Amino acid sequence: MASRNVNIGIVQFAAKVGQVEYNVNKAVEAVKEAAAKGANIVCLPELFSTGYNVDILGDDMGFLSLEFFDYTFEKMSKAAKDNQVYLIAPFSEVRDLKGILYNSALVFDDNGQSMGSFAKTHLWAKERLYFKEGSDYPVFETKYGKFGIAICYDIGFPETCRSLCLNGAEFVFMPSAWRIQDKDMWDLNVPQRALENIFFTIGVNRVGFEGDLHLFGKSKVCNPRGGIIAELPQDEETVEVVTIDLEEMNKYRTQISYLRDRKPEIYQNN
Repeated sequence: MASRNVNIGIVQFAAKVGQVEYNVNKAVEAVKEAAAKGANIVCLPELFSTGYNVDILGDDMGFLSLEFFDYTFEKMSKAAKDNQVYLIAPFSEVRDLKGILYNSALVFDDNGQSMGSFAKTHLWAKERLYFKEGSDYPVFETKYGKFGIAICYDIGFPETCRSLCLNGAEFVFMPSAWRIQDKDMWDLNVPQRALENIFFTIGVNRVGFEGDLHLFGKSKVCNPRGGIIAELPQDEETVEVVTIDLEEMNKYRTQISYLRDRKPEIYQNN
């Protein structure tokens, strides 16, 4: 059986709140490090460029996101191109409506071209004061396979990853700013979404302290049976590359019949 190996670069990152240029340049160096370790696709964590804690940022979340959107976009595009990697870069996105922001993950191909974005569909707590919710689950087709994205709180909703699965995703990136109080939920959600959809999940969590917000890391990669095949340390900044073999999905989907035995005709739709 031929392999379909993909080298996944995970950036477990600590941001400085409000210091966009510092955070973006630090992210560029992390992408370079991941590429040097052999990554084909690199994922940064949620809102890496501004920081996450809106209690600290307040209205600066909107100001910084708008002021530095083009700068961050161009830096991420160049990082993808210079290092010849696909890049998932989660930062506040400006779309068509002036002044409206989305908590998004932008995707660049290995030539630095924009492939589109995913906007977080479930906003947590005070996020809804600053962002508009996304409304779709795009799947991005690459030379390595098809992937989707779910951001942080999104992964607590099984429908998110099921939608991506039904749309053809073979692996899902989960960039997050997950707090230590909910570590037990992180340890359950990332593997469970993999098992119930029989695909790979890649949870990419931030580290560090933003005021009283403790982001703990423990990024992880799970196989289609929900097994943890790699886990990064708690509370440590690090860049790691983990190899997954997408051909293994066929094996697991032969063994596990969840998708074949679904009964959508009897499930409630809302």
